[in-house]
Amino acid sequence: MARMIARIASMSLLLAPLPALADSMDDFFTGWSERAHAALDSQPHWIPPINTISPRLTQVVRYDQYWQAANNGVSTNVFDAGKGVEIIPFETTSFTINPALYDERGGKGSGSGWGDWPFLLVKQRLASAPEDDGNYIATGFLSFQAPVGSAAFTNHAWVITPGLGGGKGWGDFDIQANLQAALPLSHANSIGTAITTNVMAQYHLLHWLWPEVELNNIAWSGGARDGKDQLCMTVGTLLGNIPVAENYAVGIGVGYQFALSPRPADPAPLTPTFDHNWILSLRMVY
Repeated sequence: MARMIARIASMSLLLAPLPALADSMDDFFTGWSERAHAALDSQPHWIPPINTISPRLTQVVRYDQYWQAANNGVSTNVFDAGKGVEIIPFETTSFTINPALYDERGGKGSGSGWGDWPFLLVKQRLASAPEDDGNYIATGFLSFQAPVGSAAFTNHAWVITPGLGGGKGWGDFDIQANLQAALPLSHANSIGTAITTNVMAQYHLLHWLWPEVELNNIAWSGGARDGKDQLCMTVGTLLGNIPVAENYAVGIGVGYQFALSPRPADPAPLTPTFDHNWILSLRMVY
């Protein structure tokens, strides 16, 4: 009997913190909307670009579609091009959970299948101010990619990508930029490190219209593309965010991306990886 009483007492001690934990979790989810709105109000209200990762924290559900073509006759349709659901659980931190990409290739080496999975992007905002108090933002990035793609569309390596992003606005005009380094955790000798630089200029016009121009450069160090780079320009416009219900709005963007880098005499491996790319971006913010 004494042992039974002791066991019951020890179980009671173990279970005692559970009500407090439940209350804490309830407070966390109850205050979610307040924290998210505080995060949104304490930074510029620019719309996320078509291609460049935005340094802003945003609560958004997003689907992007690519139609790429290369001058060797290969075309690639990319369904859900690395975009997904971004949430703001903390006032300076957001998480983006992405579904896997699906690639459909036509022409030489035609086939289709799942690509490697960029399943998570973490943004940690470092500094920010809204339009009436400086109009700027600086953010750290960290993303993770899993090698789950089918044989034709995988690099067989986990990849982590740290980066920094920032932006500055002047009235209706803003510039956003980021720098990222994709670091493979295996097969580094064949994959190499890809250093991506994006710079984007955007203008807010007629309330819901956001025309933009982006420069996107990838430079490789090591691997099969060692010393090569591809510079592309993206021109496009976004329409949004158009309110559809309380705390909900939608947006749509269309862009055309084309390679500026000349094609080297040695085409293997293919660099730039495509000549032009049509982009469709659908968003719902909440």
